[in-house]
Amino acid sequence: MLPLQQFFTTESLSWQGTYYHFNEWVKDGSWSKVWIAILSAHKDKLDLSSMQLDGSHTPCKQGGEAIGYQARKKTKTTNSLFLADNQGNMLACATPQEGQHHDLFNIQTLFEELCQMLTKAGIDLKGLFLNADAGFDSKELRKICKEKQIEANIALNSRNSVSQSEEYVYFDEELYKCRTVIEHANAWMDSFKALLVRFEKKTTTWLALLLLAFSVRFLRKIKQKSKS
Repeated sequence: MLPLQQFFTTESLSWQGTYYHFNEWVKDGSWSKVWIAILSAHKDKLDLSSMQLDGSHTPCKQGGEAIGYQARKKTKTTNSLFLADNQGNMLACATPQEGQHHDLFNIQTLFEELCQMLTKAGIDLKGLFLNADAGFDSKELRKICKEKQIEANIALNSRNSVSQSEEYVYFDEELYKCRTVIEHANAWMDSFKALLVRFEKKTTTWLALLLLAFSVRFLRKIKQKSKS
């Protein structure tokens, strides 16, 4: 966090002024650039022995873009796809989607967004292992991973007749156990109260808040490790 007293000694800060600058940085893409720069500078702090893919629904109270009724949650939500490393460090977030859609909705475009964020940070995708639950079991996602030379370790969906009827697909149960770290990461993200419920109407603003939380949490972990 910035030492605010060293920079603002004569005037008091207001939430309007803070939000104005936050919003300007949303518009020019600064939050995405900051996160990519942090990832690029601290790649050595990541554990890329495997990546974890997951989706997360957030309740929405003010309406706006990419919001829809989610029957399981019994409320309007927005759904975001995340990638995390093997330590639970968040790596990337795709553009939020309406809550009524399942995790595979528009997967080609959204997974490409996740991969591009890592590529921009100088992270080579070739040969990386990817864990994902049965909700991501699809020929389309497996094909995308194969094209990018990512080793997909996706749990088989028993309701997916395609998975059951075609050629054998290897699934490593021991490797899949690593996926729990992204569940923990999503829980840790909830410590940022602004992320528990989405009040932002624009998807760009909501995505910027997520990337800001990624940045703060990752920098805190780096600082803690440097002290130990």
